[in-house]
Formats: sequence, C-alpha cells, structure tokens
Amino acid sequence: MIAIIDYGMGNLHSVSKAVERLGCDAVVTSSAEEILAADGVILPGVGAFGDAMRNLGETGLDATVREYAASGKPLLGICLGMQLLFSESEEYGRNEGLGLLPGRVVRFEGDYKVPHMGWNELAFAQPSPLFAGLAPGHVYFVHSFHVLPERREDLLATADYHQPVTAIVGRGSVYGMQFHPEKSGELGMALLRRFVELAEGGVEPKR
Repeated sequence: MIAIIDYGMGNLHSVSKAVERLGCDAVVTSSAEEILAADGVILPGVGAFGDAMRNLGETGLDATVREYAASGKPLLGICLGMQLLFSESEEYGRNEGLGLLPGRVVRFEGDYKVPHMGWNELAFAQPSPLFAGLAPGHVYFVHSFHVLPERREDLLATADYHQPVTAIVGRGSVYGMQFHPEKSGELGMALLRRFVELAEGGVEPKR
C-alpha cells in the first residue's frame, strides 16, 4: 500500500489515481499511523515552500516524514514535495525544510519565462533503480524554484531550462522528482511504477 500524505497542499487526486492505475492500493491520509505502516510514501505538493512546512509542522507530519525516511522504506517527493526534502528554501524569505537531503531551493533568475512550465527531456546523471533500463524522454514541469543539491551523488537526473535543472534526486530510499510523473505520459508512469515496485518488494525493479 502506498500512502499519499495529505497536508493540505498536494495534487492528491491525480497522484492517487495514477498509483491505482498501476494496480497498487493507495490511501490519501494525514494519519501518522497509516503513513508509518505503508510500504511506500509519496509527499506531493503544490504551492509555497514556507506554507507547506508550516502545515507539516502544525500537524506533526514533519516528524512523521522524517521517521518514515529513517525506516528505510521508499519515500518519494513530487514537485514541491521534492523541494521539501532539502535543507532550506529562499522562497519568500529563508525557510527550513525537512533536511533529509542537503541543499537549497532557489528561484530561477534570468531573462526567460518563469515559471518553467512544459515538457523537457530528462538526462540521467547516474544509475538508479528508478530508471534502470528506461530510455530518457520528456516529462512535464511546472515550477518557479529549483533545487541546488549539496552532494553531487544525490543528483540522479537533470533537464535543461536555460541551465541544468535538478529533475530527479535520490539517496538510499529517499527520492524526489521535480516534474509531475502522473502528468508525464508513458515515461512518467514508468518512473512511478518503478517506485511502486521498490515499495512493494524492495527487490530489483522489473526491466
């Protein structure tokens, strides 16, 4: 079972339906007990970083996410949910994140359109069970801030938007996708399927 964390700021319906289309049970929940008992957890997110951390803190779900990550079971942050995994964000002032991965979230700066919105091609930076055997392809982004990971080894894939943009991160069983896999066609669903396979068995994902 995959738990999708409801803290008032997620694209919950589309994520849960995507998981169900993969033949896996999904529950949208704010219950610490349900989250900690799940085989895999997804932390979605739409909105501002500071508001999201405030909501997580007020409900105690920040501690729940950290406890779940420490269990070694797979955790996936999507869009804002990926950014929350990191140390801090500069969105509307400095805001502390969950601190599961070192790095910071910064705004796109330059003479180009912000937010970054649309389809961009992934470039895999190093091997990962999330995409072993998959060919790079296009996925769908919508974001005005991007992550600068502190550790190069945490960067699994990038996209190009006037600069290299962090697209997939991972360390141990903690993963993040800046794009929306549930809205990213065949490749997005394949990546989500790999996460579900890791959660269901902790075995090498199907090729």
